[in-house]
Amino acid sequence: MPIYAYRCDECGFAKDVLQKMSDPVLTVCLSCGKPSFKKQVTAAGFQLKGTGWYATDFRGGSAPSTGTASGPVEGATPAPAGASAAAGDSTPAPAKPAAPTGSST
Repeated sequence: MPIYAYRCDECGFAKDVLQKMSDPVLTVCLSCGKPSFKKQVTAAGFQLKGTGWYATDFRGGSAPSTGTASGPVEGATPAPAGASAAAGDSTPAPAKPAAPTGSST
């Protein structure tokens, strides 16, 4: 249910009222009893929550990030030389063939 802001033109009494959209507009002031209670125009107060609804999304005209990096990840350490490209890969790398020694027998 929406919350509507009301204010009395006579005494200045203001109140936020939780009403259904189908409820009649209040006209009688709850403080002074005069028929000068009027609904005020206010900004909508809501916030979108959940994945994809952040204040920084789509700002600046760029497409949203898909979560995959196209370059090096900031703060990541490079893998040591000779390490397997796949993490957790337990298969050994193929052995290099021995270089010829120059003697043929």
